[in-house]
Amino acid sequence: MRRYLTVLGVLAALLGGAALWWLNRDLQPGPQALELAVDPGTAPRGVAQAVRDAGARVNPLLLYGWFRLSGQSRQIRAGNYEIEPGSTPRSLLRKLVRGEESLRSVTLVEGWTLAQVRAALQKEELLKPDTQGLAPEKIMEALGLPGVPAEGRFYPDTYSYARGSSDLALLKRALHAMDRKLDAAWQRRAPDSPLRTQQELLVLASIIEKETGRASDRPMISGVFVNRLRLGMPLQTDPTVIYGLGEAFDGNLRRRDLLDDTPWNTYTRRGLPPTPIAMPGWGSLQAAVQPASTQALYFVARGDGTSAFSASLQEHNRAVNKYQRKQ
Repeated sequence: MRRYLTVLGVLAALLGGAALWWLNRDLQPGPQALELAVDPGTAPRGVAQAVRDAGARVNPLLLYGWFRLSGQSRQIRAGNYEIEPGSTPRSLLRKLVRGEESLRSVTLVEGWTLAQVRAALQKEELLKPDTQGLAPEKIMEALGLPGVPAEGRFYPDTYSYARGSSDLALLKRALHAMDRKLDAAWQRRAPDSPLRTQQELLVLASIIEKETGRASDRPMISGVFVNRLRLGMPLQTDPTVIYGLGEAFDGNLRRRDLLDDTPWNTYTRRGLPPTPIAMPGWGSLQAAVQPASTQALYFVARGDGTSAFSASLQEHNRAVNKYQRKQ
């Protein structure tokens, strides 16, 4: 009897050791992560089979048995996961129960137009293209803002997403992010600001964004535009003209283009254009509501990323000759 019990003890130890070895066995010995999709409603047995179908080195029946024995099989969450090199049955179950999905990310860049945003999202093969073929106004309807221009309404930032999630859901997050930034900037606006609405703030900030990438120049550029708005002078800013030309712009802005009247031509029309022309970042939003105190009405690019500011047309012409015409 004693010998029989000893044998049973040895067998139990061996089985326990084998189980421990198996639970810590590498499911993916290769160098690349495996992609695992767990659809909503998938039973634990189906999840185990999906792990095997994804390419993991595991017996699905044993894996299913582990799910059941753990007592956590019903806690497995649907989602998109990665089985990384070094993953084990133990670590995989922990990931599935916690819902630690694999995430991708896409960056929406300051100064991008809506067309550039959509092109970037279309390149994300793991995003569900729900907005494909939708006109901008239809996208805004789907986001709950019918009649609101889509241009400039999405905040430039890096956004993470799970495989198979909707591009519309990502745009909704970017839309809400811009709403929060607009609210924050609006609370900081100067008491004598000529901006009457947050939409006007967004339009002006988009112009500032396109006029310079130099953070230190943004308040001054804002100051020039604010001075012109107060005096009723045309803003005369090239980026708005270029936006109005659309696909007709070939990269070379000509004098005739400045005379081609469109709703965005700030040479032929006074005041702000009807919509933003790009996505402004936080720096441009801040500059729009807190412009520099200046007498300047003109500015010209120096060619090194900075701008020269002038209070009179005579000073401006000298700056143009110096920095643009090299005279």
